[in-house]
Amino acid sequence: MTAPFKQHLIDPEICIRCYTCEMTCPIGAIHHDDNNVVVDPEACNLCMDCIPVCPTGSIDEWRVVNTAYSLEEQFDWEELPDQEDISADTQSEEGEVDEAVARLLAEAHAGAGGASKPPVSATKPVINMYNLGKPATLIVQGNYRLTDDPDHDVRHIILETNGLPFPVLEGQSVGVIPPGTDATGAVHLPRLYSVSSPRDGERPGYHNISLTVKRELDGVASNYLCDLEKGSKVQVTGPFGGTFLMPNDSDARILMICTGTGSAPMRAFTMQRQRTCRNDTGGMTMFFGARTPESLPYFGPLGKVPNSLLKQHLVFSRAPDQPKQYVQDRMLAETGAVAEMLDDPATHIYICGLKGMEDGVESALTQIAATMGAKWAPMRAAMREAGRYHVETY
Repeated sequence: MTAPFKQHLIDPEICIRCYTCEMTCPIGAIHHDDNNVVVDPEACNLCMDCIPVCPTGSIDEWRVVNTAYSLEEQFDWEELPDQEDISADTQSEEGEVDEAVARLLAEAHAGAGGASKPPVSATKPVINMYNLGKPATLIVQGNYRLTDDPDHDVRHIILETNGLPFPVLEGQSVGVIPPGTDATGAVHLPRLYSVSSPRDGERPGYHNISLTVKRELDGVASNYLCDLEKGSKVQVTGPFGGTFLMPNDSDARILMICTGTGSAPMRAFTMQRQRTCRNDTGGMTMFFGARTPESLPYFGPLGKVPNSLLKQHLVFSRAPDQPKQYVQDRMLAETGAVAEMLDDPATHIYICGLKGMEDGVESALTQIAATMGAKWAPMRAAMREAGRYHVETY
């Protein structure tokens, strides 16, 4: 095996030793002893047949490694190892780019009210696997327009990894490198885009990656991406982001507040929960704002998501013959439902979209908390500290 590569692992802390995965594996790559159930890295072909049959989700674990963890090592584990740093040889220029990405993410997460923390049950993410000096080359599988508004051209772009390991989690971002140079003659730096597909791929088990991209008038990267044709090659860095991640706990409730392309990670969350949820309800509620139904990404597909999985509040500020309404207005109209979620320690909040939405959402949450006899600021701080409050705005 040559590094880096993605190794399939099983979480020994969650696995209940039912051996269903071992009986399901078509090539006999899964084994057990008296301690653990493990995957043979020399035999596993990443077919994913074992993923849907696991009752706990412990089988859906991955690490990108330089050298495979042996069966003997895995049999001795009491917990999964952390993701190792495979980017230690990054050169100074690439390190500066990484620092710039980190600053962008820190600014995007500033609305959380402090240093963001991932959910306790979130999978440990792979970060900075590919950089400016060693980007991944992905191939465009599809480029589809999502909106029917001439002023809001939003695209759903699917990128095929072509067998290249590129493990991403819901809520992470990737950096797209536009071709050419800027006005100074320097190579364009990567532009960050949130991944809108779940961890096993836009198509289950294929590990392809989708992005939600809005064409901006003078946007170098957005125009490049929106004009891509099927079969085009794209230089990509990342993955980035280690906190805006969804909980793996199936009992966790998820309150999502987003506008425009801020729906990208919310789509990934919803699809992952839809594929893995075995409860009657997905425990998800979403407040999603746009100018009109025609400018709201995924408006059509959202209509097919059952209410039992996702309670949707689609809000429009410029709909014909209707009063202006923003996400914070609908949240206040649903004060009782939102307050009930705020009062539940199983609730995680995710806010994503334009930075201008933050003040309105903060005001709404402050008013809703007051109806509970609580102050929002300390409530928010407690949720953030517990890894249950997440903001990503630009």
